[in-house]
Amino acid sequence: MGLIEKILTIQKIQDKRLLNNKLAFYNTGDKKHLKQLAFHECQKKNRWVFGGNRSGKTECGAVETIYMARGNHPYRKIKGATSGWVVSLSTQVQRDVAQSKILNYLNPDWIEDVVMLSGRKDNYANGVIDYILIKNIFGTTSKIGFKSCDQGREKFQGTSLDYVWFDEEPPYDIYSECRMRVLDKNGDIFATMTPLKGMTFVYDEIYMNKFNDDNIWYEFMQWDDNPYISEEAKEAMKRSMSEDELRSRQYGEFLDCGGRVYPEFDENVNVIEPFDVPYEWQDKLSIDPGLKNPLSCHWYAVDFDGNVYVVAEHYDRDKDIEFHSQKIHEISDALHWHRANNGMIESLIDSAANQTTLASRKSVADLFYDYGILVNSNVNKDVFSGIQRVKSYIKNSLGESKLFIFNTCKNLIRELKGYRWGKGESPVKTDDHSMDELRYYIMSRPENKKPKQELNIVQKEKERLIRALKVRRGG
Repeated sequence: MGLIEKILTIQKIQDKRLLNNKLAFYNTGDKKHLKQLAFHECQKKNRWVFGGNRSGKTECGAVETIYMARGNHPYRKIKGATSGWVVSLSTQVQRDVAQSKILNYLNPDWIEDVVMLSGRKDNYANGVIDYILIKNIFGTTSKIGFKSCDQGREKFQGTSLDYVWFDEEPPYDIYSECRMRVLDKNGDIFATMTPLKGMTFVYDEIYMNKFNDDNIWYEFMQWDDNPYISEEAKEAMKRSMSEDELRSRQYGEFLDCGGRVYPEFDENVNVIEPFDVPYEWQDKLSIDPGLKNPLSCHWYAVDFDGNVYVVAEHYDRDKDIEFHSQKIHEISDALHWHRANNGMIESLIDSAANQTTLASRKSVADLFYDYGILVNSNVNKDVFSGIQRVKSYIKNSLGESKLFIFNTCKNLIRELKGYRWGKGESPVKTDDHSMDELRYYIMSRPENKKPKQELNIVQKEKERLIRALKVRRGG
C-alpha cells in the first residue's frame, strides 16, 4: 500500500470514529442548551426535568446515562464500574425512545456485549434490549439495564444500583422500589418527563417537595430552551394541540395547574441564595398563628429601592405559644434582628389573635406579648386586594420583580407553588398559612427610604441663606 492509500485509510478510520462518537458533539459549539447543562452540572441525587415534546429532555437523560456508564462524567467523579437501569413505560416505548436515544450517543466501539429480550442480537437497534455491557474508562465493564413499567413492581426488586433514569413518569410503586434500589450505593434517580397525568405524586413530592427533601432538584424545559428547533416547527406543533395540552407539551407544565393563584411566581427569579441582610433593611415579622394547624412566621426586610426580602422562616404545628416564641427569639438572635426600644420583637399578626377562649383569659396576642413579641393585629385581611398586591410584587406589568425569598424558606415557597383557586374568587383554604401572613405584610405597604444624609458646611450655609431670604421677602 502506497503512502497516499495509507493516509486515505487512516482518514477513513478517523472519520468513522468521529461519526460514531456523537457524544463528543453533544451540547458544543455556539448553540448550547443551557438547561441540559444545568441538569448535568447539578449534584443533587434526585433530579427531574419537566419538559415538552422536543424540548431536549430525553437527550440529557440518555447522555447522563452514558456518562455514568463510561465513568467520564464531566461534572461528577465516578469511581469505577456502574450498574443502572433505564425505565420506560412499555417495551415498545423503550425501543422507540430511550433505547434509541442511548444507542444514538453510544459509540459501538464502547459496547462489549448486548443481551436481548426480543429480536436479533446482530440487529439490536430494532429489537428490545435487556442490558448492554459498556467498556468504561477504568478498563472494566459497566451495565445499562432496561426495564419497563408494564413488567410490574416485582421485576424491580432485589438489585443494588448506582442510578435509575425514568423516561416519562412511572407509577408510584415502581418509583418507590427504584429508590430502594439506589439506597445501598447512595445512587442517583433522574427523570425526564412531560407531566400529562396531572397532579400525581410527582407534583406533590418533587415539584411541591412536600417532604422538604434537600436532594430534590427540578427544571422546566420548553421549546424555546432548545436552540435546535426552528420557529416553523414550533408553529406546526402549536396548530395541532389544544390550549391545555399545549401548556404541557410546549412548556412542560403540569396539566391540572391552571388554577394557580400566583402563576407569576418563578423560582428562578423570586427565590435567591441567602445573604447577610443589612441592619437598615430589617423590618417586621409576620405571623399566621395556629395550634393544630401550622403557625407560619417569616422575617421581612426592605431595601432602599422598596424590594422586599423574606429572609427566614419558622413553621411548625401542634406547639404552644411558648415554644413558638422561643423559636422566634432564637432565629432573631441568630440574624441579629433589630428590636423595639423596649427590647421586644415587632410583628404583624392575624386579627383573630385578639380573641380569647374559655380555656384562657388571655388572647394569643397577649400571650405573645408575655414572651417578648409585640404583635400588631391591625392588618388588612382583604383577600382579593391582598392577592393582587402580592402579584404586583412577584412580577408587575413591566415584568419587574420586587419580592425575593431566601431558598431556606421552603414552606413559603411550597405554598406559593401550590396555592390554587377554589370556587368563585376565593383560594382553596388548605396549605395557605404562609400565604395569609405574606399578604398581611405586603398590604402594610412596606417602605424603607434612604436615611437623610448629613449636610456639609457649604450645604448648611446655603440652606441658611435661603431661609433668611424667604424671611426678608415675607415668605
